[in-house]
Amino acid sequence: MVKSSVLGYPRIGADREWKKALEAFWSGKLEESEFHSKLKEIRLNHLRKQKEKGVDLISVNDFSYYDHILDTAAMFGIIPKRFSYEGGVVPLPTYYGIARGTKDATASEMTKWFNTNYHYIVPELDGAAPVLTENKPLEAYREAKQELGIEGKPVIVGPLTFLKLSKGYSASETDAWLARLLPLYVQILQELASEGVQWVQIDEPILVTKLNDADLQRLKTIYETFAAAAPSLNIMLQTYFESVESYSDIIALPVNGVGLDFVHGLSGNLASIKAVGFPADKVLGAGVIDGRGIWKAPLREKLALLEELAEIVPADRLIVQSSCSLLHVPVTVTNESKLLPELKNALAFADEKLDELVLLAKAISASGAEFEDALEKCDTALQALKQSGERNRNDIQQAVAAISVLNPGRSLPFAERHIAQQKKWQLPIFPTTTIGSFPQSAEVRKARQQWRKGEWNNEQYANFIREQIDIWIKLQEEIGLDVLVHGEFERTDMVEFFGEKLAGFAFTQYGWVQSYGSRCVKPPIIFGDVAFEEAMTVEETKYAQTKTERPVKGMLTGPITIMNWSFVRDDITREQIAYQLAYALRQEVEALEQAGIGMIQVDEPAVREGLPLKEEDQAEYLAWAVKAFRMTTCTVQDTTQIHTHMCYCEFHDMIDSIEAMDADVISIETSRSHGELIHSFELNTYKLGIGLGVYDIHSPRIPRVEEMTSMIERALRVLDPKLFWINPDCGLKTRGYEETIDSLRNMVEATEIARAKHSLQV
Repeated sequence: MVKSSVLGYPRIGADREWKKALEAFWSGKLEESEFHSKLKEIRLNHLRKQKEKGVDLISVNDFSYYDHILDTAAMFGIIPKRFSYEGGVVPLPTYYGIARGTKDATASEMTKWFNTNYHYIVPELDGAAPVLTENKPLEAYREAKQELGIEGKPVIVGPLTFLKLSKGYSASETDAWLARLLPLYVQILQELASEGVQWVQIDEPILVTKLNDADLQRLKTIYETFAAAAPSLNIMLQTYFESVESYSDIIALPVNGVGLDFVHGLSGNLASIKAVGFPADKVLGAGVIDGRGIWKAPLREKLALLEELAEIVPADRLIVQSSCSLLHVPVTVTNESKLLPELKNALAFADEKLDELVLLAKAISASGAEFEDALEKCDTALQALKQSGERNRNDIQQAVAAISVLNPGRSLPFAERHIAQQKKWQLPIFPTTTIGSFPQSAEVRKARQQWRKGEWNNEQYANFIREQIDIWIKLQEEIGLDVLVHGEFERTDMVEFFGEKLAGFAFTQYGWVQSYGSRCVKPPIIFGDVAFEEAMTVEETKYAQTKTERPVKGMLTGPITIMNWSFVRDDITREQIAYQLAYALRQEVEALEQAGIGMIQVDEPAVREGLPLKEEDQAEYLAWAVKAFRMTTCTVQDTTQIHTHMCYCEFHDMIDSIEAMDADVISIETSRSHGELIHSFELNTYKLGIGLGVYDIHSPRIPRVEEMTSMIERALRVLDPKLFWINPDCGLKTRGYEETIDSLRNMVEATEIARAKHSLQV
């Protein structure tokens, strides 16, 4: 009989219980023993639910206290020197210090997990002496078995993926590091085998990227070592997010199963299996249920795919799986009471995907007629959404089709625009600004809640927002910033805010997913044609500008970020969705300019997150992503200065595309990556305005003037001082009042030092 399996389950809980526990512990409201107990309760509830749903192979060790890559590093004692780790099980203060920073030590770098919206903590290998501090997969297995009678499937991040995602070592040291790590993995696996574990899932998503011959040899060495060390243990070599590269080499490895993504890697993986076949001595983990999307699976199509695979791989060697961990989707649709019926009926979150997996596993093992009612119900739900009016707005489709064939661009090149803008704004050398948001205090959040509940009317809420703007405009002037922002106090999330004001979007009540650490977001659902309805940001920005003689930036989220940070419809291409968003946002840009706002920031922090994993697909994506940004911003006057912002991704391989966006000024993160992005500008000339974030806003520590001065000086070795801006690396919404003011004062002081040193050079 075909079995069902899930590669991982959301950590956060249906009501974000996990997030609340973390933040209570960080704030001192939970003692450590209470904290451990609370997380255990959450963890067991997740396992219990999967058991009750009837999932055959349930993952354990997929739960985390923050991040699974950080967990792996901590398990191996790989702790940056600046945290004064003395060995043994990593204490929670050290563990969270690596993730969040401490008073005396900066946090480790955070970057995106392949091409998802999840961000992991980058391990730092430099100077580390790895040792097994605790066998976390074994502990998770024992807990599930003893507490719930579950024969769990421990999940481990594979050594090749772990190394490839780490930093602090050179390519020539790869084999040496592998030699250090392999004995630790072997110890884990041997202890699992001794415990009687049947299956272990070793995640190697790096296998969907291009590997060289040396990496393939390393892969062979790794899994031959594992097979020899723990021959009784069944190893599922798990890949996801795309089709595997070097398929023939991978299926030849001495493992008991290979898991493949038949959603995002469908065409490549299916073609490989048909052309090469699949080994008779291995189990195929068929990832047919989308672990990243929120739409109900077309079950009839999935069943046909499984039947096609069953012609190559006998049913007793087939496991029906999610395409990846369900970490990337909300927990359940059950509690959503405010969605349109045709939309809700077409959704499947994590719990609903468990039902789909179990149903498909049973259906492929039995007669199709037995499950016809379920298949017909699914067909009806998907067809109702397809025929809805929201998905068939001819006015929008025709307008976007007309502008998408054009080549958007500003009327003058940057060099000429820059002269005109300098003449208009008369900014000093190294202008200072922030990224957009200021602290959203408990008072701000309470006011928004009172307004949403109807306890405050629109006028009361608008007056409160103006009061906050008044306070922070005055503070920015006192601190000495050159270009101001209104603070975004009326906004919850930078994507949700715009989605609520555009047609074609829907919003869940409980559809939270983890972005990084305890940071959870509730992505909008783009389910219909996107359309501009009325001005979204003009009122607050225009009001702020009346309170100061200094320029105030209008603040928008860009089309690619809105798309990449939303759950999007799957009946049209992402390129088409991006152009619909660009067309709508262009109308907002024009409204701001008409209201007298001459600096407009269109943030695109998530451009890189949408970059395809396959190199051959990347140029096409970047071309239409750049086009969507230019489509949004191309109609403004030459003196209107367009800013953009990017953060927490590796941008070194797309500098050309960033420049092609033709923003007058880009602000970009460099602080958390310890200035590594600056190296990209040492190798590539950048001719537009740029602000490299000089301090990490996600850490509660107040950066010293000397730290920021050092960052500025390194950047000025490779960037034109006439085009250089100084700013934090991201918005300040999550920071406290005092720390924000103190940090910005230090930033302005560092700027003054730089101005005194470099003013004669400009």
